[in-house]
Amino acid sequence: MGDTAAKAKKPSKLAGIKGEFKKIIWPDKQSAAKKTAAVVILSVILGAIIAVLDLIFGYGINFLISL
Repeated sequence: MGDTAAKAKKPSKLAGIKGEFKKIIWPDKQSAAKKTAAVVILSVILGAIIAVLDLIFGYGINFLISL
């Protein structure tokens, strides 16, 4: 009872996090820049589409209300 030598020492959480970060394969700079540009461009395009649809639906609703 109370054998402290038999208990395994737990690794600290910080050491576990550091070990997980070493396993990550980070993208190179060119690949990250291309993917970032694609996300920004698609976000702008999608935002424009949503704005146009909102404008069209707004006119449609105002037309229906004015009847």
